[in-house]
Amino acid sequence: MRANAAGICLVVLLAAASARAQNTPPPQSISSTHPVPTNTSPDYTAIYCSNFISADRVPDEMRLISGEESYSKVVFARGDYVFLNKGSAQGVHTGDLYSVVRAQTEPTKMPWFKWQDKLAKAMGIYYKDAGQLRVVDVQPNVSTAQVTFSCDYMQRGDIVRPMQERPTPPYRAEEKFDRFAPVSGKPVGMFVYGQEFSQLYGKNSIVYLNLGSAQGVKVGDYVRAFRYQGSRSETAPNTKGYQYQLFGFGSTPVRYEWKDLPREILGEGIVTFTSANASTVFITYDRTEMYAGDYAEIE
Repeated sequence: MRANAAGICLVVLLAAASARAQNTPPPQSISSTHPVPTNTSPDYTAIYCSNFISADRVPDEMRLISGEESYSKVVFARGDYVFLNKGSAQGVHTGDLYSVVRAQTEPTKMPWFKWQDKLAKAMGIYYKDAGQLRVVDVQPNVSTAQVTFSCDYMQRGDIVRPMQERPTPPYRAEEKFDRFAPVSGKPVGMFVYGQEFSQLYGKNSIVYLNLGSAQGVKVGDYVRAFRYQGSRSETAPNTKGYQYQLFGFGSTPVRYEWKDLPREILGEGIVTFTSANASTVFITYDRTEMYAGDYAEIE
């Protein structure tokens, strides 16, 4: 009897499964030739995690001072609750949005090209974007905030400042890149270093240019990267005069200097942030690799 009942149940289950299968639409196949949408501007992370250089020291009266589970946590990230050293007595309100930053210096102290240290100092202070907070509880002299967006870890002592919107400039078509573009006649600077003090760049890299609002640069401007033949500042040491001679591989009857030969255009990028003497550039196109020490002109 139990066996018959089990058999009947099995038949009912199979019938139900069959009915569900018939009512379920077949999965749609996606052609490998189906066009994939492309970004029309840098994404949120590229804008708000790009770090920045400021000619003036960022006000640091408001700080991240600790957080929940501080007995075991030494850093904080998205979803964590942290404590700030300001409260209602200092004008903090529930729902306030803040960004978290901290000043950083190049850890190796080893310059990549001849003028790198001097140019970096003239540009200003390098600040890292650590992320964003939303205040969830306020007491008279301290408040609690939740980390809502992380670029990197946060730690005790990080600077907290009111959230500021950053514009997102639109891309232009890559087809407009001109490998043989004439000199624009506009301000020329150098890529001094990149995000996290990197020295090598390509598409989607973030680099810092020693031109800023004081030189007329604004968010949305395009910059064209280039270098001269014979330069040895942006690459590993090479033979002097390699632009016209190289032992075992021929030489020219005339000695050519860098200014005698066409410049080599490497790629371009869009300005996403400016301060007085520095700009943040998001590389949108690279024809070949770029290095700290390469030149860049405003297009």
